[in-house]
Amino acid sequence: MITFLILLVITGLIVGALGRLAIPGRDPMSIPQTILVGVGGSLIAGLIGRLLFGGRGGGFILAVICSAAIVYLVRRTRERHVAGPATPTRWR
Repeated sequence: MITFLILLVITGLIVGALGRLAIPGRDPMSIPQTILVGVGGSLIAGLIGRLLFGGRGGGFILAVICSAAIVYLVRRTRERHVAGPATPTRWR
């Protein structure tokens, strides 16, 4: 059981880091967030792989692609919250 959790964390870190590298630009994510992105990407890739390919999983490359998609979505929501609503620059 402990071996599974250690391998899950290591795999999540690798997949999450590759997913972050796939999207250009600055990204201030911490290591635990990177692990969560990698684990989430692997989970989504596994579900997609089971739906599309029957009994097989998604694979490593699909997990990295899903992690990159999660990083992209997280970055978009952060930009939206940081920028705030659009306001006019001058009123007359």
